[in-house]
Amino acid sequence: MTTQTARPARTAPAPARARVPLARFGPLVVLVVFIALPYCGLKIPGVFDSAVNAPGTLQLLALCLVFGALAMGYDLLFGRTGMLSFGHALYFAAGVYGTDMLVTKAGYGLWTAILLAVVGTAALALLLGAVALRTGGIAFAMVTLAFAQVAAITIGRNPGGATGGEEGLPMSTERVPAFLVGVTNTVYLYWLALGVLVVTVVVVHSIADSPAGRVLAAIRDDERRVGVLGLDPYRYRLFAFTVSGGLAGLAGAMYALLIGGATPHIAASDQTLTLLVMVVLGGPGTRWGPLIGGFLFTYLDYRLVALGKSDAVGGLPGVLRGPLSQPLFILGTVFILAVYFFPGGLAGLRARLGPLARWIPERR
Repeated sequence: MTTQTARPARTAPAPARARVPLARFGPLVVLVVFIALPYCGLKIPGVFDSAVNAPGTLQLLALCLVFGALAMGYDLLFGRTGMLSFGHALYFAAGVYGTDMLVTKAGYGLWTAILLAVVGTAALALLLGAVALRTGGIAFAMVTLAFAQVAAITIGRNPGGATGGEEGLPMSTERVPAFLVGVTNTVYLYWLALGVLVVTVVVVHSIADSPAGRVLAAIRDDERRVGVLGLDPYRYRLFAFTVSGGLAGLAGAMYALLIGGATPHIAASDQTLTLLVMVVLGGPGTRWGPLIGGFLFTYLDYRLVALGKSDAVGGLPGVLRGPLSQPLFILGTVFILAVYFFPGGLAGLRARLGPLARWIPERR
């Protein structure tokens, strides 16, 4: 009788199994952390000027959440459907001014005003999209830009005193719930902004994971093939355009609450270009890239303004002080470096570092 030495059974690599719970519960853990931030009194020098739960810090974080949601809604057009719109700021401005005017001028309650503003913005996107989507490519981009320019000019001319013109339109607080008014109540605005982001994430991911989302991805890759299969690309593109416009209106309503009114710069064409930079920086068409890009860009935009005015930059030689005091110069440099080293955006960073991460344990 011969005896054979038993061979140890092969086990599946642990990292592969560990990725599943991380991918499934990671976003939930991040959400819980963001919900709990107002209870954190930690001070992080260089990152925030004050404690994490200070009103100024929560205000900044709320703005980052709003623009993260706005970028994610825009990516439904650009990254997931392949439509380059230069006029998305129009729908953001419609949400801002619509909410403000309904509360301040028409006397509606806040929640009713937000609902009407979002529905109205989606209807506006449906109407204008039905016209713009008759074109394609660069013509589509130019048509959307033309619509946005008309809106920006109209806001600046202040028809009937409705928009406040160049001075903007402060929001009346008479119809706003008391718990959303005042610096001491910034925490509730922060949680509301987080809720807007959650709604946007749920809507975008639900569409992306549905059969309609797969059709949108197919339109992005090869629109003619979708038509050959018997589907109407125009209807699906119009659906994405309308939903994206409605989500921009929701983000605009939240922005109006955060800043206490409306200002005309939000309707400018460079606002859409900023959105495009956010999406490209994070990674177009990815699950979390646009959110990360919008959040990070907004944070840097506000923090670099404070950095440019700080004594640290003021004490530098003129050759360095000039560029470093201009936030757009630093943001542009960061964007160029990110695009050069990470063409797929920050969301592709994990894939690029994956081989390195696998190599390190083997060497150990």
